Amino acid sequence: MIREKLKTYPSGFGPLAFGMAGLAGAVWIFIAAQATAGVIAAVGLLIVSVLVLVGLFVVNPNEARVLQLFGAYVGTGKEAGLRWANPFYTKKKISVRVRNFETGKLKVNDNSGNPVEVAAVVVWKVVDTAEAEFNVDDYKDFVHVQSEAALRNLATRYPYVNYDEGGKALSSHTGEISDQLKVEIQERLEKAGVQVQEARISHLAYSPEIAAAMLQRQQASAVVAARQTIVDGAVGMVESALDALAKRQVIHLDEERKAAMVSNLLVVLCSDKHTQPVINTGSLYN
Repeated sequence: MIREKLKTYPSGFGPLAFGMAGLAGAVWIFIAAQATAGVIAAVGLLIVSVLVLVGLFVVNPNEARVLQLFGAYVGTGKEAGLRWANPFYTKKKISVRVRNFETGKLKVNDNSGNPVEVAAVVVWKVVDTAEAEFNVDDYKDFVHVQSEAALRNLATRYPYVNYDEGGKALSSHTGEISDQLKVEIQERLEKAGVQVQEARISHLAYSPEIAAAMLQRQQASAVVAARQTIVDGAVGMVESALDALAKRQVIHLDEERKAAMVSNLLVVLCSDKHTQPVINTGSLYN
């Protein structure tokens, strides 16, 4: 594995001045030369000046230059400004700025076998230029492909909705799922010299072919949960009403009338529509 070797390269302003002066001097000598020796000197100075100028390179802020000599890795320069190095070095530019991209909408089956669509936003940067340049063929494409593979793998391990208490789900534990996604992507990109700074799920939905059916299921589950809460509350209210009547001795009810009263109160409290009262003009038993 090739690791990054940081090197400091001298300022390029001195070589720039020397190269420009050499070019001017070569032109002057060539014009003023009256013999072969003068022409040879002018050509030699011209070649030297050009080689000096070829060694110049610019490093922008948050940018690095990977230098090679005939295929061998020499080092990486990160100091911003005009720099100079051996003119025979090749100087490959690599950005170390923070970047981000959004994966395509992937269609996968969740842990329950339901087809879902999922996408994520990944924020990353190059932290080892040598690994990014030499350990993988195309580090940008590598980041995209491995991020989508990690997202696909993670989505298959969890259900879209977990109907059991305590279980994790893609829709209800987005933060924890995103943290796991970041860790998994980082493990895949370690060899490429890339650091993942953030990974967040940006899109999550059932596939269109089952979206309507799953929406009905969610609505039914919500209705059942709401009804359960209403019934629990109504039972508590009925119990309080019976206890208050017995404690204050407002009226004495036998078991049959208690059952009728409980039935009527539960209908009133649990109904989702306004109830219509029926007035009994006789006695309690007629």
